[in-house]
Amino acid sequence: MQVIKFPDRTTWTSLLKRPAFDSTSLFETVQKILDAVRKDGDKAIHKYTIEFDKISLDKFEVTKDEISEAETLISANLKQAIEMARRNIWKFHSAQQQDLPEIQTSPGVYCWQKAIAIEKVGLYVPGGTAPLFSTVLMLGIPAQIAECKEVILCTPPNKEGKIHPAVLYAAKVAGIHRIFKIGGTQAIAAMAYGTETVPKVYKIFGPGNQYVTAAKQLVSLRDVAIDMPAGPSEVEVIADDTAIPAFVAADLLSQAEHGVDSQSILITVSESIVEPVLEQIEFQLEQLPRKDLARKALENSKIIVLKTLEEAVEMTNEYAPEHLIIATRYHTGVAANIINAGSVFLGNYSPESAGDYASGTNHTLPTNGYAKAYSGVNLDSFIRKVTFQQITQEGLTNLSNAIILMAESEELQAHSNAVKIRLEQERDEDDLDARHRRF
Repeated sequence: MQVIKFPDRTTWTSLLKRPAFDSTSLFETVQKILDAVRKDGDKAIHKYTIEFDKISLDKFEVTKDEISEAETLISANLKQAIEMARRNIWKFHSAQQQDLPEIQTSPGVYCWQKAIAIEKVGLYVPGGTAPLFSTVLMLGIPAQIAECKEVILCTPPNKEGKIHPAVLYAAKVAGIHRIFKIGGTQAIAAMAYGTETVPKVYKIFGPGNQYVTAAKQLVSLRDVAIDMPAGPSEVEVIADDTAIPAFVAADLLSQAEHGVDSQSILITVSESIVEPVLEQIEFQLEQLPRKDLARKALENSKIIVLKTLEEAVEMTNEYAPEHLIIATRYHTGVAANIINAGSVFLGNYSPESAGDYASGTNHTLPTNGYAKAYSGVNLDSFIRKVTFQQITQEGLTNLSNAIILMAESEELQAHSNAVKIRLEQERDEDDLDARHRRF
């Protein structure tokens, strides 16, 4: 890891750059695959599965027998761990349910809001170098709470044409309706456009590599909604002299092992912990099965020493990390000033991996600085909030002068007329009533 001490503020932007890869031909390549799937459906999916996953499949959909078999291949201990995670994720996300009650904004004007599930959602879970069954829980459980009518999952098959049993078991636990052995750009295309086998969905969720991210961005331009333009994973740690170097090193490595394009950043106001952290990184790195991946990711990672926690907070808000761990003496006070982060972990005993698996919060989060504008996946991600209003004659009369004046000032006469015609009808009815009373 590169160590930078007391950098000038003018260099912060360049210091905080994420790993950049040549994407000159990326979108062109992805667009060709999207177009092929849109045109040829399952035929194109079959072609790209052979090309990218090195397997020819007769059928893409996972069968009930495969799901039943997967359940027998999972240890009892892992099932218990998945159940604990499911319970906590359910508890945290179900607490987010709420409707805006009916409000009378002015006499005779009643407005309210109703949460309605997105009917059809597609979840993407990468295969790659690890079976990310935790992501199945993080996406499937909120969809289940929201009561989405159709929840499908796409994930790439292995060289034997199978999906990891933990992924299938988690899908069953999370209430996924249908599972498909399709990965990469072709999976995003299948869910965006629909094929003979895969149904079209209204919104796509899930992380992925640069190709998947590009595919999601392209299909979102006109065909389907997406959760966010998430990319490679990242973590930042803010530490002072109360941080425990071994813990900090473990947190930095836990993100680095995701892949070579991941990034880990330590911002510290205690120069004395730099060497102990570096020593712990080297010691712990050698124990990791994925040490080669982690070591490459650390080439993109940095330790930055600053003078004050105020500077550390300012730099953090500029970086907008996906995950932020605050290992400082007054971590609550520091956290109060954080405005740009995907998910925040406070104190020495709140590792980022807790949020990745079992604490209950969602680990599908904005990366690459998108935390400045995007939230992580939550229950609201799977619902639409539809507004309703009911206005009485009295209510419309009270609003009429403002509506007519504003509409005509915008030169939208039909808008004005929609109010005037109702007022005239009301006056005609009043006149008729008055005549009836006279006779």
